[in-house]
Amino acid sequence: MEKLRVGIIGGTGMVGQKFVTLLHDHPWFEIVCIAASPRSAGKTYYKAVEGRWSQNIVIPESVGNLIVESAVEVKKISQQVDFIFCAVDMNKQAIRELEEAYAKAEVPVVSNNSAHRWTQDVPMVIPEINDNHLDIIEAQKTRLGTERGFIAVKPNCSIQSYVPALHPLMQFEPKQVSVCTYQAISGAGKTFDSWPEMVDNIIPFIGGEEEKSEKEPLKIWGSIEKEQIVIADEPTISAQCIRVPASDGHMAAVSVKFKNPPSKEEMIKQWNQFMGKPQTLQLPNAPKQFLKYMEEDNRPQTKLDRDYENGMGVTIGRLRKDTLYDYKFVCLSHNTLRGAAGGAVLIAELLKAKGYLSQRDI
Repeated sequence: MEKLRVGIIGGTGMVGQKFVTLLHDHPWFEIVCIAASPRSAGKTYYKAVEGRWSQNIVIPESVGNLIVESAVEVKKISQQVDFIFCAVDMNKQAIRELEEAYAKAEVPVVSNNSAHRWTQDVPMVIPEINDNHLDIIEAQKTRLGTERGFIAVKPNCSIQSYVPALHPLMQFEPKQVSVCTYQAISGAGKTFDSWPEMVDNIIPFIGGEEEKSEKEPLKIWGSIEKEQIVIADEPTISAQCIRVPASDGHMAAVSVKFKNPPSKEEMIKQWNQFMGKPQTLQLPNAPKQFLKYMEEDNRPQTKLDRDYENGMGVTIGRLRKDTLYDYKFVCLSHNTLRGAAGGAVLIAELLKAKGYLSQRDI
């Protein structure tokens, strides 16, 4: 099978680097272009990330020798690629305009950014949960006036641990959810070397994160009506988001009240047996078991369990009765894999499997 040609827009940042590690030997996709800010344009990728490469593998030679393009050179880049991943560091309006420019140039965009998450005909997808939202793409293409160009986005990393844990329980009608997330510093694009203030420290504020954590799940659980995604009414979610001194891994402490409370045994069964479209399609980066309940009292732990299923699975533990709600539990996901680049790659794999991504004549 001939691989699809991929561009990474914002390829020098932490998420962009993670895209490089996931795509350099991907069975379906091949990196042919990396773009970034004008200050990196014209340099080799090796030179552009010199002193900033934060991944645990050596930069692949095929990528390191690529000349970095300017992210705003839409016409030039669109002539090289079949689709792009976007993880640029720009203001939201600029990102919105840039991603739409690529889509109108007939280049599908799989975005790690938040700029289009609330555009009504842009699907915001956790592949195991709402793959049906990709159906809205046809309406979006009509609006954009394109034949193959569109935008699909990945949700915020903060919701990737508890929304998958809640989803198999939707049949029991969760009404109220209280969640506190304990988020790693890589979610801010930082390491301990670049953010020494986080060593031996906790910061009880992450700008904009709580609003995203409360509202984005309702779009995930929404429905398509009249060529737009209509957000769900329930459950009501109250979130607190806290930055903690962990390198990777977002943990969530969840309390939930149901209309029809299940038994503890039924909840664990639903978690362990849950499968989504990536599992049935056996996509390359799909975890074999997406959700795993851990029986030990002190698990999951960020350091021990964030790499479950190559960082693409979610671990859950400490399920017990709650004095104010029905149940409480903790859950954990890898924020730069499942929560960022890995989740976006899985969306792209799903898009290809469903026929939305294909080779184009260049």
